[in-house]
Amino acid sequence: MFNDTSSLRAYLASRRSGKARDMVAPGPDAAQLRDIITLALRTPDHGKLAPWRIVTISADQREALASLLKAAWVAENPGAAGLDLSALDQFAHQAPSLLVLLSTPVAGSKIPVWEQQMSAGAVGMNLLHAAHAHGFVGSWLTGWAAYNRDVAAAFGAEDGDSIVGYFFLGSPARELDERPRPEYDAVVRPWEI
Repeated sequence: MFNDTSSLRAYLASRRSGKARDMVAPGPDAAQLRDIITLALRTPDHGKLAPWRIVTISADQREALASLLKAAWVAENPGAAGLDLSALDQFAHQAPSLLVLLSTPVAGSKIPVWEQQMSAGAVGMNLLHAAHAHGFVGSWLTGWAAYNRDVAAAFGAEDGDSIVGYFFLGSPARELDERPRPEYDAVVRPWEI
């Protein structure tokens, strides 16, 4: 069983993201989504800077998102005009709920930018944990749409800001599958003096 919430240990041992393309309704309602985001904000934040922002995208804004993605893709790839861009439509319309997480480091802070970016990553992981705790599945996606400056600017990104990822939330349309996980001994070693 994935995302077993019977205990914190059981959950962490069974945590599994869902595939955004396999998510169906129901997704979180407005109150659940607010609670998911509120829980996600309880994250390590050295200096109490809150160096992140979350943008919610409602169901009636998905077509505008698809248009934004297609326009930015064509601007970046001029030869793409007139080509089949249905993959961008699919990306914009998958899953019932969608959030965009931005890293917004505070310039000039004594807290290194890297630590601020790691805090934004922790918010992302907490978004998944909070969604799973509410009985939904979540998926954190990046790809081209997370690295395009025009797309980031449309979500309010300024110089130094970046999209951490798109967070799709919903119910699984099918059973979740396990994916390969790293072997403990391949990634953990004792410090050798």
